[in-house]
Amino acid sequence: MKNPTLLYLAPMEGVTDFVLRDLLTSQGGIDFCTTEFLRVTDRLHPNAVFLRYCPELLTGSRTRSGTPVFVQLLGGQAEPLAINAIRAVQMGALGIDLNFGCPAKTVNRHDGGATLLKSCDRIHTIVKTVRQAVSNHIPVSAKIRLGFDDPSVCLENAKAIEEAGANHLTVHCRTKLDGYKPPAHWQWIPKIKEHVKSIPVIANGDIFSVTDFIRCRQETDCNRFMIGRGVMSDPFLFNKIRSHLAEERKADKWSSESLAVEIQNEWHVSTEVIQTFFDRSADYINGYFATARTKQWLKGLSLRSKDAKALFEEIKVIRNPTEFRVRLRV
Repeated sequence: MKNPTLLYLAPMEGVTDFVLRDLLTSQGGIDFCTTEFLRVTDRLHPNAVFLRYCPELLTGSRTRSGTPVFVQLLGGQAEPLAINAIRAVQMGALGIDLNFGCPAKTVNRHDGGATLLKSCDRIHTIVKTVRQAVSNHIPVSAKIRLGFDDPSVCLENAKAIEEAGANHLTVHCRTKLDGYKPPAHWQWIPKIKEHVKSIPVIANGDIFSVTDFIRCRQETDCNRFMIGRGVMSDPFLFNKIRSHLAEERKADKWSSESLAVEIQNEWHVSTEVIQTFFDRSADYINGYFATARTKQWLKGLSLRSKDAKALFEEIKVIRNPTEFRVRLRV
């Protein structure tokens, strides 16, 4: 029997917080989530910090709709990462993810994220130390980019992660220096899979539509996919992919012409989702936080919707939460 397709919501700093995870998983289609990264230096974080990043630890490490949430840790020292992984698991985390892909300059200057791609030995040590620190039934995964500046190092890094005992590997198909510049180089995934035989590989990068998903699946031969920025421009993308998989729709159904009609018809639903997101973000933190995050999401939606772009241009200068809320509902 063919393995089922699994879809993961990508961890994006300053984006996929508790509110967004809760909202998106309530719509269905997502199999797993991962928190924004928790930065680890040389000490154990108090419980309150873990709960700030992952309130789902209070509900069995699942969103209210039941989707499992892994806690993502980022850092360059194996032992501190291990003791923080232990604490997360003690608090109920269903899995630990290790971030070796963040391209942010501040993070890289402080020995975290993609800078570790320069040393497969350090990556191996970190993954092995964390893997040995937590119970065997707790998945430990890693997320990498193709490399810092040389994509070919992905083969060695992926093998190091496998040999260190990770349960699965996510590959964002760009180097650190690529940033988010298109295209994602999916062609590296089959090469990685030739080197990594015992753990699943999750393809990540540039899946913005069902058509992108189909192409990525064809090029990588993966059955696991992580989507981040794509869901910011289309909050229904996971369910569209699920519909495609369930109904075996033809790729040509998702032509640019039919997509334009679909976008127009779904905009009124998107506004309801955005309004709900604003309200929940305001309840979670405050109105100013909700205003900033909602503008961020509207900007993402504007990439594929003229209506979203028009609304974003109109309200992007509004700072008062009350005024913003009223305008959002006009």
